[in-house]
Amino acid sequence: MLPDMESYIQELRRRKEGAQGTPGENDAQHSKGRLTAHERIDLFFDAGTFEEIDPLVLPRYESYLGGKQSRSGDGVITGFGLIHGRHVCAAVQDAAVMGGSLGEMHANKIVKAMQMALKYGCPFVAINDSGGARIQEGVDSLAGYARIFDANCEASGVIPQISVIMGPCAGGAVYSPALTDFIFMTENSYMFITGPDVVRTVMQEEVSQEELGGGMVHSVQSGVCHFLAQDDRACLNSVRELLTYLPANNQDDPPYVRPSDDPERGCPELESLVPVDPHKPYDVHQVISSLVDDSRFLEVRPLWAQNLVVGFARLNGWVVGIVANQPMFLAGCIDINASIKASHFIRTCDAYNIPILTLQDVPGFLPGKDQEYGGIIRNGARMIYAYSEATVPKLMVILRKSYGGAYCVMSSKGLRGDLLYAWPNAEIAVMGAEGAVNILFRSELKASADPQERRRELAQDYEARFNNPYVAAARGLIDDVIEPRHTRRVLIRALELTLSKRERHTPKKHGLSPM
Repeated sequence: MLPDMESYIQELRRRKEGAQGTPGENDAQHSKGRLTAHERIDLFFDAGTFEEIDPLVLPRYESYLGGKQSRSGDGVITGFGLIHGRHVCAAVQDAAVMGGSLGEMHANKIVKAMQMALKYGCPFVAINDSGGARIQEGVDSLAGYARIFDANCEASGVIPQISVIMGPCAGGAVYSPALTDFIFMTENSYMFITGPDVVRTVMQEEVSQEELGGGMVHSVQSGVCHFLAQDDRACLNSVRELLTYLPANNQDDPPYVRPSDDPERGCPELESLVPVDPHKPYDVHQVISSLVDDSRFLEVRPLWAQNLVVGFARLNGWVVGIVANQPMFLAGCIDINASIKASHFIRTCDAYNIPILTLQDVPGFLPGKDQEYGGIIRNGARMIYAYSEATVPKLMVILRKSYGGAYCVMSSKGLRGDLLYAWPNAEIAVMGAEGAVNILFRSELKASADPQERRRELAQDYEARFNNPYVAAARGLIDDVIEPRHTRRVLIRALELTLSKRERHTPKKHGLSPM
């Protein structure tokens, strides 16, 4: 007698339950302050929309499991679902199944999910929580990582790729997140190439996992982490928020949101918020909040290279990427880390059709031996390349000062900036008036009966003749000098004109960006 359908269904359910993890294993995750893979999926995707693929995949080798029943899924859950009503593909490592270790079939599942995302044009999110390569599978595990890296490279700039570190991520596993567009970490996660034990043995250094590769280290020191969250729930909510600013793929526009903020709204507070004295600091976050819709700004890498602020906002419902000097740190100078931070963000915006708004208040590049030895020339050139290469709309406002090479690299007309504006107090010159006078009139100042008074007179004359926005406006190097209170309205009108921009570069295989 043939079995009935119900017996087949029961067998199917039994097999799928093998990938769910036992209560004890799930409790182990909770004891570490982490959610299980299934809990993360339920929180991340719109309710009831996630569809798993390959839940019945098994590791190719069974003998090393010590006679235990191997679990379906091989330590990673892959599939697709909706985030704010838009499709997203995901791979979520399951620490409750063989420690989330990566073997051949585990890697195949991840690559398959990535290829689906690429084929169907939707973002890919990888949630990492793994003990690393499955030692028992040897080179098959290593080859699996290589296939994932190749898939990351193939998808780069085509679909948004987001890595979420919610546990251990060590050894070769760290390079897949490093190849993606954004990395999120929780405070109790960590990433490093070699762990504390190896560091202790080889380098004779005592260091904890947190000190070596914790979320705070990668947010403040290395810049590897773009977003740091307190726990799994906060982290997944942040990923969902980021996705509201990103298009599904490089052929789509970023999602437009009907605005509630008045496009004609004036910003009179800007006229007192930014001091006229170029030596006095202020917080550029306040300028950004005044300009953008509903004061909402999603900052990227907020704890690293704080002399430069980057992030996403909206102007009249349209997504923009903002790059702004921050006078509160290093007077807003551009250093090596700021150059790297800006160039990656600019290229990301350009890849995904996000217009770039630059708010400029910069005294120049940071001087010093450490910067020169560290390669400020090479790294500063990254910003030049990124701005020049970008074909999206590029708007810029000089809030206060714009000196020397920093003027050139930050979305100037020479780098194909589209519509550029300056406030009436802006200083645009090779250097500040005092520095210029000291060089140009050194002999006269030495011979003067009152060098201080003569220096003051010459500085005033220099500012009146050269160090103001009207010289640049007279040359057409900025498009207008505007009142600060009108900045939001002017930017929205400029943005909506330039959204139809079409620009192409000379055909080539690829350029050679400074690395």
